[in-house]
Amino acid sequence: MKINISGHHVEVTKSVREHIEEKFSKIASHFPTLISIDVILSKVHGKHHVELTTNYEGVRIATECTDAVMYPAIASAIKKLDSALKHRKGQLKANLHAKPTCTSDEIAHEKVQSLDLA
Repeated sequence: MKINISGHHVEVTKSVREHIEEKFSKIASHFPTLISIDVILSKVHGKHHVELTTNYEGVRIATECTDAVMYPAIASAIKKLDSALKHRKGQLKANLHAKPTCTSDEIAHEKVQSLDLA
C-alpha cells in the first residue's frame, strides 16, 4: 500500500512518517485491496488537522480529525478511517440487492382472477 504524506505548515519528519506507517500496518493487513492513501497534515490556528482519503471498492472514503497535538490527531483519524472501511466492507458483504423469492403457492384470489369464467 502506498502512503502519500504531505504537510501544510507542518514539517513531515522521519518520526512522523514512521508513526503513520506503523498505524497503517494494521489497516493494510485487514484491507489488502487498498492501493493508496493520501494523508494531509496541516496546522491551523494552533491545532493540528489530519485528513485521510482513499478509494475502496469504487467508493471514495475520507476522514478528518483535529487535535491540539499531532500524534493523537493522527491516531483518531486512522481509527475513523478503519471504522469507515469496515462499514463499507460490511455493505459489500451484505448483498443488499438480493430480493427474496416467494416459495409459497399462489394466493386463491389470483387463481380465480386467472380463470375464464365467461
